[in-house]
Amino acid sequence: MTSITFWGLTASPYQLKMQSIADFADLSWRRLPEQGRPLENLRFMRRLGRARTAEAILRFPARVVGMDEYPEVPYYTLDGQSLYYDSSGLALHLDELGHTAHPLLPESATERFLCRLIDEAFDEFGLYMAHHNRWVTSADTNVMGDMTANEMGRWIPAPVRRNIARRLSRRQCRRLPYLFSVAPPGLDAGVDSTITPPARAGFPPTHEMLDQAWRSYLAAMEQLLSQQPYLLGERFTLADASAYGQLSMNLVDGRAAELLRELAPLSYRWLCAIRDGDHRGSDGKLEITDSLTPLLQSIAETFIPLMQQNEAAYEGLVARGQDTFNEVAFNRGEALYEGNLMGLPFRSVVKSFQVVTWRELCEQWRRLDSHSRKQLAEHFPLLEGSVFNGKSARREADA
Repeated sequence: MTSITFWGLTASPYQLKMQSIADFADLSWRRLPEQGRPLENLRFMRRLGRARTAEAILRFPARVVGMDEYPEVPYYTLDGQSLYYDSSGLALHLDELGHTAHPLLPESATERFLCRLIDEAFDEFGLYMAHHNRWVTSADTNVMGDMTANEMGRWIPAPVRRNIARRLSRRQCRRLPYLFSVAPPGLDAGVDSTITPPARAGFPPTHEMLDQAWRSYLAAMEQLLSQQPYLLGERFTLADASAYGQLSMNLVDGRAAELLRELAPLSYRWLCAIRDGDHRGSDGKLEITDSLTPLLQSIAETFIPLMQQNEAAYEGLVARGQDTFNEVAFNRGEALYEGNLMGLPFRSVVKSFQVVTWRELCEQWRRLDSHSRKQLAEHFPLLEGSVFNGKSARREADA
């Protein structure tokens, strides 16, 4: 029987997503470093470092070299030899190998497209809401630093673990503007200045935007789950895994968890059930219904326009010779662009890996036959074809 070895941390929503996928597939798994022995962890870490340097870590089914980038965590291996990254890729991988009783991606073209759209929306925009809730909403109640330091090495002396916890918290807080969460000037979060959510000169504050977006997504989830057990019908899919990963990250974050339970009690119980493995073996029909409309509306107001603006900025900068993007460029003050989301201004750095995500999604739309596109447009007019006008990642890679 296949088992999965993860290298990851429960502070990562993508790690939580992958664990839910493995549970649905009824596969045993271990997560290093927490569940590994010191020597085992050291060997795996060295092997991972060598593979990253050699760019030998794989993404299923393919990696777009030069635009995509390796994450800090998580990674996985199915055979103990080949290393992979990308949480959505794990679902594709397990479906391809036949490890799931029911595929994580629906067989119907229209349902499959919606599954990927929801998956990518939570992966890319949902990540911003999750980190915002951890470090802003739960500024004085989150335990990420201590939790992660303990997972990284219970054998490390307690004073060293406490130092690691403080450093991790400060680092993640400093990264908030890169992750789309920019504080208004002079914010008093009631915590030490080193973990106070930062403003950034020249960047409009986005706390209000992210708070509104999160409440919109929660309301949509609540309405959907009042009508069916999973996002696409009667069983668990990749769409559920992605929503679970991002939303459940905040179950340990004090105030964010309280708000989640208060604003969306059905969704809160749903997240806890998946955390506890109740989705394992779920079965039943998948179908497109109007219950998806509120969630797709939230996606159309956030994820889709953000991806469009990011790609347009990327194309303009590449045409002018810019070749550095993502966090490296952000830290240098390069590859920045202005945009508008939900009627509010923002400033961000171009993220080339999001260009890959968006172009792959647009390519999937173009591969739909006319009947499938018509079916989607009839149910959800906001998904009319001109929305998905990006270039394909495959053409970009071949260029």
